[in-house]
Amino acid sequence: MRSKKIVFFFPAFSSQEATAPLGILAVATPLLRAGYDVRIIDSTITPNFQKRVIEELSDALCLAVSLVTGPMIRETVQIARMAKQLYPEKPVVLGGWHPSLLPDQTLAAEYVDIIVKGQGEDDGRLVFNRPRALRPIRELPPKAYQLGDYDAYERVCGRRWAMYITSLACPFDCSYCTNEGVYGRKWNALEPERVVEETTDLVTRYRLSLLWIVDDNYLVDRERALEIAEGLVRRGVKFDWSIQASTNLVTRFTVDELKLLRRSGLSQIAHGAESGSPKVLHLMNKDFQKIETIYEAAEKLTQAGIRPSFNIIFGFPGEGDKERRESIQLIMNICRKYPGAEFWTNIFTPYPGSPVMKRAFELGIDAPKTLEGWADYFPRYTTLPWLKGRKHGRVQTMRDYLRLAFNRVPIAADRRHPWNRALHEMLAVPARWRLDHDVYAAPFELKLKNLANRWLPPVKSKVDAHQLSAEAVTC
Repeated sequence: MRSKKIVFFFPAFSSQEATAPLGILAVATPLLRAGYDVRIIDSTITPNFQKRVIEELSDALCLAVSLVTGPMIRETVQIARMAKQLYPEKPVVLGGWHPSLLPDQTLAAEYVDIIVKGQGEDDGRLVFNRPRALRPIRELPPKAYQLGDYDAYERVCGRRWAMYITSLACPFDCSYCTNEGVYGRKWNALEPERVVEETTDLVTRYRLSLLWIVDDNYLVDRERALEIAEGLVRRGVKFDWSIQASTNLVTRFTVDELKLLRRSGLSQIAHGAESGSPKVLHLMNKDFQKIETIYEAAEKLTQAGIRPSFNIIFGFPGEGDKERRESIQLIMNICRKYPGAEFWTNIFTPYPGSPVMKRAFELGIDAPKTLEGWADYFPRYTTLPWLKGRKHGRVQTMRDYLRLAFNRVPIAADRRHPWNRALHEMLAVPARWRLDHDVYAAPFELKLKNLANRWLPPVKSKVDAHQLSAEAVTC
């Protein structure tokens, strides 16, 4: 008799801020309803996860892995090779963003049998389906949150939290974004009543203190956002929640309306500011966002008691020293004027499926030719043809000083040694001076910080997880 057991493996991505993998919870529900036995093995919280996967596979139907481009591929390749060596007859199925964006290359790997492109909830058979229309999110089944081990995630993270999604896609067409490759920018959303019902039940049932709403752009429908907030206030269930939204959508709200969102529990809005240079924003196809709206969003959110968070991309094609300094000035201005604001910084990486990918090829980007080659295709590990050598090193040093200059409020509990925190606060002063004056030679402050991290390490989790440092700074 064919096995009804399916083993899902989730490779480590950010162990310090880990929670149940939303994509796997989504595809697990129809499997459970069809009578399958679903096992989830997350390397972040599972000691000796390789041995556990192999043991579970002994009587399973197949191995399924959900992953995105970057370091997650390394563990995926390791586990998939082991599985095919020991159980060559059991299919290895890959899904998630990376297989969806590069299906042919992913399927060409000798240890991969099947890939699922796009939404995996709607697959009735284990085959490489023909392209199909995306289903509206309201038609998809609820996620199988009951499969998450929230006690284990709390031990790693220091906080009970989960991801939740209320809408799919984003109507804008930023040139660095891969959304078009998966969702086609066709925004659709759950009804406010369903969002209120599911979120309040979720946090109550699993005693969660935070929900991270992972919508690409939560505030597309202004009235819907206000209805959800009003519903949460009426329910009276207390929990924090965070969202992502573009600054031009945030600034449509009045401060009083944002205060309503805050009363409902909204504690943070993350924005893709991306650059302090109008020239670079135009190159990113972000003419819908003006520099003024970044400041206005920070102002309104601060008045409403919501933490403003912004992402900045360095090294986008066409950015020079002048434009980079404009981004630094934006960060310094907002951080000083709005204490509590948060900036995340990245070095540009052209991902498959993004509109800018063709331009990146023309400028000399050499994309990996195999699945395993993408494991190191990540901002922390790559340089760019137009940003390398001393110039690349200088930008990385600048980013290190940004992290030192301002504190951040992570999802995970702050487990730094008290002396380490005190040293960080002391070194923040010269770090800000360096950023103001564009001076990064002889970075003794960074060496002191690294020594402190070595001699005063944070409390470590009791699992063999890979600790991947978060790339963020907060005012």
